[in-house]
Amino acid sequence: MIVFQTFKALLESMSVSVTTVPDLFLTSVKLSHDATGAQYLHAARDDSNNLFSVQFRTTPMDSTGVPHILEHTVLCGSQRFPCRDPFFKMLNRSLSTFMNAFTASDYTMYPFSTQNAKDFQNLLSVYLDAVFFPCLRELDFCQEGWRLEHETPTDPSSRLMFKGVVFNEMKGVFSDNESLYAQHLQNKLLPDHTYAVVSGGAPLDIPDLTWEQLKHFHATHYHPSNARFFTYGDLPLEQHLQQIEKEALSKFERTEPNTAVPPQAHWDKPRVDHVTCRPDALAPDPMKQNTLCMSYLLGDITDTFEAFTLSLLSSLMISGPNSPFYKALIEPEIGSDFSSSVGFDGSTRQASFTIGLQGMAEDNTETVKHIIAQTIDDIVATGFEEEQIEALLHKIEIQMKHQSTSFGLALASYIASCWNHDGDPVQLLKISENVSRFQQCLKENPRYLQDKVQHYFKDNTHRLTLTMSPDERFLEKQAEAEEQKLQEKIQNLSDADHKDIYEKAGLMLLLLQVCSCWPFRAQDASCLPALKVSDIEPIIPYTPVQLGTAGGVPVQCCEQPTNGMVYFRAMCNLNSLPEDLKIYVPLFCSVITKLGCGELDYRQQAQRIELKTGGMSVSPQIIPDTDQLDLYEQGIMLSSSCLERNLPDMFQLWSDIFNRLVFFQETEKEIFKSLCKCIDFILMHLHRPAGDLQRDGPGEIAELTDLTSVLRKLPRIKRHLLNPENMRCAVNATPQKMSDAAGEVERFMGNIAANRKERKPVRPTVVEQHSGLIDLECVRTVPFSHADYASLCILARMMTAKFLHGEIREKGGAYGGGARMGGGGLFSFYSYRDPNSTQTLSAFRGGVEWARAGKFTQQDIDEAKLSVFSAVDAPVAPSDKGLGRFLNGITDEMKQRHRERLFAVTNKNLTDVAGRYLGVGQQTCGVAILGPENESIRKDPSWVVK
Repeated sequence: MIVFQTFKALLESMSVSVTTVPDLFLTSVKLSHDATGAQYLHAARDDSNNLFSVQFRTTPMDSTGVPHILEHTVLCGSQRFPCRDPFFKMLNRSLSTFMNAFTASDYTMYPFSTQNAKDFQNLLSVYLDAVFFPCLRELDFCQEGWRLEHETPTDPSSRLMFKGVVFNEMKGVFSDNESLYAQHLQNKLLPDHTYAVVSGGAPLDIPDLTWEQLKHFHATHYHPSNARFFTYGDLPLEQHLQQIEKEALSKFERTEPNTAVPPQAHWDKPRVDHVTCRPDALAPDPMKQNTLCMSYLLGDITDTFEAFTLSLLSSLMISGPNSPFYKALIEPEIGSDFSSSVGFDGSTRQASFTIGLQGMAEDNTETVKHIIAQTIDDIVATGFEEEQIEALLHKIEIQMKHQSTSFGLALASYIASCWNHDGDPVQLLKISENVSRFQQCLKENPRYLQDKVQHYFKDNTHRLTLTMSPDERFLEKQAEAEEQKLQEKIQNLSDADHKDIYEKAGLMLLLLQVCSCWPFRAQDASCLPALKVSDIEPIIPYTPVQLGTAGGVPVQCCEQPTNGMVYFRAMCNLNSLPEDLKIYVPLFCSVITKLGCGELDYRQQAQRIELKTGGMSVSPQIIPDTDQLDLYEQGIMLSSSCLERNLPDMFQLWSDIFNRLVFFQETEKEIFKSLCKCIDFILMHLHRPAGDLQRDGPGEIAELTDLTSVLRKLPRIKRHLLNPENMRCAVNATPQKMSDAAGEVERFMGNIAANRKERKPVRPTVVEQHSGLIDLECVRTVPFSHADYASLCILARMMTAKFLHGEIREKGGAYGGGARMGGGGLFSFYSYRDPNSTQTLSAFRGGVEWARAGKFTQQDIDEAKLSVFSAVDAPVAPSDKGLGRFLNGITDEMKQRHRERLFAVTNKNLTDVAGRYLGVGQQTCGVAILGPENESIRKDPSWVVK
């Protein structure tokens, strides 16, 4: 009764609004805290993956990266939890399904999610104390933000250089041409206030930030009066409010934060700007490395219906082969693709729309400008086909019905920008209401969308044309500018400053990083709340599946609450595919649903897929055997989903792809574009042991001028892969619809039976490729079913948290790094955005020696187990239940056995596997570094430099 009265009193101190949102199966409770002005939104929903987030409107007026560095620094210790890095330590003391923090252009958000009620309370305490009562120690600022430090911290005669986690991170961000372009686009389109600066920090401006400025920014921005709290899930709101009131809100009084973003003044005429970038060594044509976009300033995002309409309009203009800008810009092959900045952007107070190309020649600049203007005129004149609009609204219906495991996080991100500028977040969630209003507007005015195009694009004078071109000296100029900045800083140093740098930023920080007896380290993690291993459920929940056949093809059926959706997968084994065709499999997968089929050309097929399905895709699969390291199943997976009413249409589309696929010369353009994208696929998957699928990439294919020989290979691949003899299928649907779905699978198999041919298997040649991204070392260990696999999983997590994080991030300055155990038996060490990659290799070896020597405690082991179980027990969406069994053959019984082995891992197990598998010379090992030229590596004959 006392609890209820306390809660009632708390509610009486708030303004409350309750709204049912049937579209999303939730009830929203919107509150405002009278004493501080804090805003609060709770979304009550039957979902055990509960989420909390708090966001602050952060509006910097310079590019020193103060909100970004503050985001890092508040997570380095707080009043109740003064140990170093409580955020990272909680990763190992929790069963969280998500923990992170984000710095956007105008807000900073701190979200977490977990399925455990006790864990939720623990994490909430840590997050509240971190953001409202951080220590903000100067050394933490130096480590996370920037500092001057001797190249060798213990040698005061070695040269001074800039260091810092955020400093290194932002250098990495702006080494990416697309990120550089997007940042410049925003800065120049919205030049009058906070959007004119780099909230993440520009590398040359970051060293201008002082510790005092950081603390002042926290004092003025991280206050409940400037905060928006969001909770989601099935835990009671009462408990959240009481804890937040007790641990945070009750300790503050209302202030008037001066953080609002004023509207951007509208230009009376368009503007033009230009930015340079580094040349792309992987560009298929070195003469086509230019980017051009036109960006238009639109309306205020707090007008939720107008923003909804403009978002739909953007999709109609650019999405898919039937859209006008696709036809006008992509099909003529003027550029390699749309710029990554293309589309509707609602992340700033006033939305924008961008259209343009990347990978184009400089002499096509005027042509692209003319095409964009002409296409806008054409849209104003002719509008859009009714079927295009219908397909888009169908896509929205699919999105509302599909259930993801991170729905709470998606909601938090979806409402963040609008709510940040005092828009109504609940109104954003009323999607059906917006759809109905949109349809009514179209009914009342058939030119409704054309009028919008006329107003926002044709007649809009607030338009920026931004071009980007490569500069051969770009990296050299960056290095020169950084060196100049460094020398300016050094010239202003006194003798006392030099001594301070050596003793404080150098030796003290080094001691802080390496010495466990250092005062800050003495504040050990015992102050942090933690779950116990005994809090983990000992038995996994059982996922029932029914195994049967359809037309002789194995079919797995899994009945789930899929909310009126049906999910279909088919795995097609390629063990019979001739070796010379395997390098073309990624290309085949990329184009197979885009060529046209049956009576439909590729445009009609794309429209039909959008109208009747939630998407149809084909992807290469390399599935490791659970018992033997050298065995992999190579194949392709067909995936699609649909509303229950569209089941027959979805399977008819698959039948036409199997039986009536179109291979015409007219498809050469589409294939060529896909070839270029396949190069990215290869690069992204180099770290996986992919056998022959990725032994050679299609890079050499993309350079061909005559694609006839490639075209001739696609039908040959189809005959081998789209063959029921090599297939197995899986269906997830509601119990009420499963019989209908099974019947459609049966009919589908009957329709494609003519494709069945028994082909002689070709034993796959498995090529061990242990290369990687950024800085990677891989060691061949044991498969999933081996008794030591569980110990290696725990070892990887423990080594990351207790050794590698300190060596690679804190000491080395990398953005991240650690170790992981892969399903294919590869134990991997990695780092990324790493300025000291060769030293990191030594850290990898040091981590192994640390583990072999047993320099860890039982508490360390228990924390590693918690971290591993948080991944093992991550929520699985109804659409994906049973998928592990279908793809990998991992049954619930095998999962339970692995679970029991994880619980049973001991100190002796860990030291044993560290020595037996990770010791030098014990197992096959490969090392790779991806990055700029490294002088020490270039001089070392043991390295192969490409």
